[in-house]
Amino acid sequence: MTYIQHYGLEFNPFIKSKKDIVVETSDYKEAIYRLNYLLDTKGFGLITGGPGRGKTTVIRSFSKSLNTSLYKVIYTSLSTLTVMEFYKNLAIELGLEPRFRKSDNFKIIQAEITRYAVEKRITPVFIIDEASYINNSILNDLKLLFSFDMDSTHRAVVLLVGLPQMNNTLRLVAHEPLRQRITMNYHLEGLSKEESKNYILQSLKAGKSHVGVFSENALEAIVNAAGGVPRIINKICDTCLFIGHNKNLDEINNEIVMSAVDEIELG
Repeated sequence: MTYIQHYGLEFNPFIKSKKDIVVETSDYKEAIYRLNYLLDTKGFGLITGGPGRGKTTVIRSFSKSLNTSLYKVIYTSLSTLTVMEFYKNLAIELGLEPRFRKSDNFKIIQAEITRYAVEKRITPVFIIDEASYINNSILNDLKLLFSFDMDSTHRAVVLLVGLPQMNNTLRLVAHEPLRQRITMNYHLEGLSKEESKNYILQSLKAGKSHVGVFSENALEAIVNAAGGVPRIINKICDTCLFIGHNKNLDEINNEIVMSAVDEIELG
């Protein structure tokens, strides 16, 4: 019997898998609301949050919700590329044959965005993940690449996703023109204690657990140790299940939680 089966779970809800689990916290709901607003206004948007705060969960859920007859999602997390590599990557993601010169790639990308928006009436949605590490030269080019009809119209959605320092980068004088074009900016704060507890319980429910896995004291200990960060909650819970199974415990107590916290070096 595996440690997952030991606790009556059909699958492990605390590790990455093909089964998406979305717990609709207040942060999640607000972020989705802001993203839907961005769809209406088009132009640039920014989602920031510390590591493990749920940025990827939000943008993945948002992307999956989009009607493919109305929107075309182009996702890239290759933010450490050179300017030329960035242009080539965008061209490929749009189904184009990349050119050798930046100016040529610029033209074919703009033409393809226009073709989608005007001829096919499909809005391209560009999601640039890990944008905190993006090359400054690329940031400077973004406002030009997505400027149409002498900057009088928006034909695409461009969502930058990154760490909180992304805001500091955009406050630099050099990036003021881009910052002024951002119509939606939302920061994921993390979970409250009550939301953290609910996150664990909802995750267990999604994993088809029909028994109590964590004692009340254990839940409290996890919440306190994780500090509202979903990724840390997942790591602690997964380690707890492993340790608890090894000790043949039917319920995880706060001692097991402390052992798990020590094991993943959070203590």
